[in-house]
Formats: sequence, C-alpha cells, structure tokens
Amino acid sequence: MYVSPWKELITAFKFQGQAGLAHFLAQQMRIPPAITQRLDNADFVLPVPLSTQRLRERGFNQALLLAKQLCPERTVAQGLIRLRDTPAQSGLSRQDRLLNLDHAFMVNPAHVQMLRGSKVVLVDDVTTTGTTLNACTQALQSVGLEQVEAVVLARTPA
Repeated sequence: MYVSPWKELITAFKFQGQAGLAHFLAQQMRIPPAITQRLDNADFVLPVPLSTQRLRERGFNQALLLAKQLCPERTVAQGLIRLRDTPAQSGLSRQDRLLNLDHAFMVNPAHVQMLRGSKVVLVDDVTTTGTTLNACTQALQSVGLEQVEAVVLARTPA
C-alpha cells in the first residue's frame, strides 16, 4: 500500500532522482511468492513506458529500472511505446483517466513477432485504478499475446 514509509521511498525514487533505490524496491516487490512465480513464468517483462516529457524531466523511467532489477535477462525496455504525452493520471477522476489513456500505447513494431503468443508481465511503480495497466494490456492483446499479468510496487487508494 502507498503509505509511510513506502510513500516517501517511492517519492524519493520517482521524483527526487534517487534511481539507486530501484534495487531495494525490486527486492521488496519479489517478497510475495505469487509475484516471484509470476515473474519466473513470464517469457518477457515489459515496463510501462513514460511520456517523452516525463522521461526528460526525471532522466529515467522508474518502471524500467524496476523491471531490470526484477528480471534483467527478460526485460524488453522498448516493448511498449507511449504514442503521446498525456497529463499525469494522479488527480484525474476514473472516467478522465480512461479517456486520458485511450489509445496512448502500442506494441513496438520491432517486437511484435517476438511478443506474439508469449506470456508477459507488465511492471509499474504505482497503480490507483489500474487504468494505465489496462491500456497497456489492451495494446499487448491486440497483437496476440497469450497472457498479460502485472506487478506493481504500490497501490494507492482510488
């Protein structure tokens, strides 16, 4: 859950440039056996992509850093592409979140053949309503993946 001290750690990781926290946070993500099993059964691990603007501001994609720590040998950094910059999901209503991310993601054409028929785990840092994960899943399912699951570091109250 997105409460103290996790909230402060995630804030430092995400917004204060403390990318070095990725290793520790990924270790914490792997503690539940179900998460470890999900990752171990995946053919590929894909981070949720950031918008170009947010990537420029932060200097790194926190979901990519987590994915590389969780499963470096199966992480596909550019498996998903964010098609457009969108306003931050935080602060938006559920309906606005859905509209905000409508057709915002696509599978990288260079990886479609490799990903088709595979089992994929999406990685993100924080989820609230699941709208981002849902939008990514829809993009992945559109190219014929066998299975899409997700792991996140924290869940905020909706």
